[in-house]
Amino acid sequence: MFSSDLYLDGRGPSFFKVLLQAQPKWLHVFAAGVDNPVFAEIRRRGIRLTNSAGSSATPIAHTVIMQTVALCRAARTFAVAQTAHEWPEQDVIDVEGRTMGIIGLGSIGAEVARLAQHFGMRVIGMRRKPRGDEPCETWSTDRLHELLPMVDTLVLTAPNTPETSGMIGATELALLPAGAHVVNVGRGQVIDETALVAALSSGRIGGAALDVFVVEPLPAESPLWDLPNVIITPHSAGTTKLSNARAAAIFADNLGRFARGEALRNEVDPWD
Repeated sequence: MFSSDLYLDGRGPSFFKVLLQAQPKWLHVFAAGVDNPVFAEIRRRGIRLTNSAGSSATPIAHTVIMQTVALCRAARTFAVAQTAHEWPEQDVIDVEGRTMGIIGLGSIGAEVARLAQHFGMRVIGMRRKPRGDEPCETWSTDRLHELLPMVDTLVLTAPNTPETSGMIGATELALLPAGAHVVNVGRGQVIDETALVAALSSGRIGGAALDVFVVEPLPAESPLWDLPNVIITPHSAGTTKLSNARAAAIFADNLGRFARGEALRNEVDPWD
């Protein structure tokens, strides 16, 4: 079993060096994301790969809803004012009646869609090939430029793949209505950070809540830290006691399945 925390404290390269030398038959990743290039090498070598996809869907969806409301209610502005003992005059925005666009309708995106509708939002999801069983109106990704001008809150839950990397750039941000919000809990690579900084600085994008970044931890020199319309969290949206327990349960179940020669849950297709 492998925890994604190894990436953050610098142990990742050493771990994978030993792993590849050992040539195990199976590796289970605690997190859902397997977009790091090392996983392609693991699969190329014939090592079976599973993850704990779905275990963090609920807390991440809760985080998206929290940040959606926080951006509309100017939560950061009020928090800063409280620290300074100030009483600001600040307009707030209704959540009800907004249109949320969700890029990526896996377990996380689907749960976000379900919850957002309870807040009176119209939700349009987007995935490569809609299946018809989604919890909201769903379009194919080739309609992205048609969707963006309709979206008040753009939520990114997609993984980093060749198709999604850089999907949201300056052109796409310019298509959003003036003052729109962006919430990213997918992967930092899905959005052009330089273009996002420019759009936030100009006020073209009204605000952003970001839990993921191209480089993590986010470098101290990143201008995102100091933008007053940005909420930053340290890739923590899905890390809770219950999500950790669910991830461990998936691993334990797979361990039994592996020992019995049964099909594994959440196996990453070696030919993806």
